[in-house]
Amino acid sequence: MALVVTSYIHLKIKARMPHNHPTLINKRVLLGITGGIAAYKTPDLVRKLAELGAQVRIVMSRGAEQFVTPLALQAVSGHIPHNAQMTAESESGMGHIDLARWADIVLIAPATANFIAQLNQGSGHDLLTTVCLATTASVVVSPAMNQQMWKNSTTAENVASLIERGVAFLGPDSGEQACGDVGPGRMLQPQDLAQQLAGLFQTRELEGKHVMLTAGPTWEAIDPVRGITNHSSGKMGYALAEAAAEAGAHVTLVSGPTSLTAPVNVKTIHVRSAAEMHAAVFADIAEQDIFIGVAAVADYRPVDSSDQKIKKNHDEMTILMTKNPDILADVAALKKPPFCVGFAAETNDVETYARAKLERKKLDLIVANHVGGSETGFGSDDNIITLITSSSKQDLPRASKSQLARHIVSRVAELST
Repeated sequence: MALVVTSYIHLKIKARMPHNHPTLINKRVLLGITGGIAAYKTPDLVRKLAELGAQVRIVMSRGAEQFVTPLALQAVSGHIPHNAQMTAESESGMGHIDLARWADIVLIAPATANFIAQLNQGSGHDLLTTVCLATTASVVVSPAMNQQMWKNSTTAENVASLIERGVAFLGPDSGEQACGDVGPGRMLQPQDLAQQLAGLFQTRELEGKHVMLTAGPTWEAIDPVRGITNHSSGKMGYALAEAAAEAGAHVTLVSGPTSLTAPVNVKTIHVRSAAEMHAAVFADIAEQDIFIGVAAVADYRPVDSSDQKIKKNHDEMTILMTKNPDILADVAALKKPPFCVGFAAETNDVETYARAKLERKKLDLIVANHVGGSETGFGSDDNIITLITSSSKQDLPRASKSQLARHIVSRVAELST
């Protein structure tokens, strides 16, 4: 593990207690708008999604621009909407792939009968349909059409086929329509749609379980202003804490010093050093069903830490180091250990080192990833990981850390039952 000598202000141990309600905080919502009259509601929908904490990007079909202007959507989202065309300029960096990777969830609202048919056929004739084909995120459809079109057997077959393939449908609502008809086919109201979308992240896979995680770096003081740490941002651990809470678990996050906001619905305990992290973990480990050690804990700490700032009086300086406690190994070695998950962040021979760590520490699951690249690993929003047990291996493609966190939680739920 690379060590970085830097300066940091001492953090006192404190806890943020959970508030149990669904949100879209830290969720990336890609909103696809198709050419239905209900598109006039989408500026309000963007506002409602943002109020729940979502980051929103927008892709408009050609027809959508006949009902709502890109300028209005830019004003409420803070970002220029993408249009249907895949131009040479927009695709110079494979724009549709970037959008597909960026999204935690793709919401099509309103979704016309024509778009639903195209989605079912696997069409990729414009940017929106291409993104739906390229994304690994969940695709959610909010239908909006005439009541007879919704009842049409072809539409029903398209909807049933998409549901079977994992596409979620929110709505339609029923009532008076723009054409004067009354019946099912109205797009859900923006407030209801935003709330139901947030609810889709509440999987309940770990309902009632107690989960503890560690995240971020540790800080080993040399003197009051200098210390030894590493490049961990804490993003993966915080994403896992959020995903575990969304899965219904009672989550405790023990975090080293990061710049991240404590997750909602999570009890967060802030610590500084490896020793403080060890103490915080073992203060409550007996109550835990699952332990996930994501933190990049410093392997060593200075034997002596000066009470005063050390002056530059010499050309050389020697710091005697001693080993820190191995938190993950100590948890796994308990007489009745929880289900234990470790992380192996390596610069080379990733799988070899990860398997060795899995066996040496007697873990149930290890998450291996390559660090040191510019697009994945420490500090980045994306990652590429492999889930390894003693008898299985699952490679997950590059995706956002929040998407990967939900995959990891699902695998943990499957293995720990």
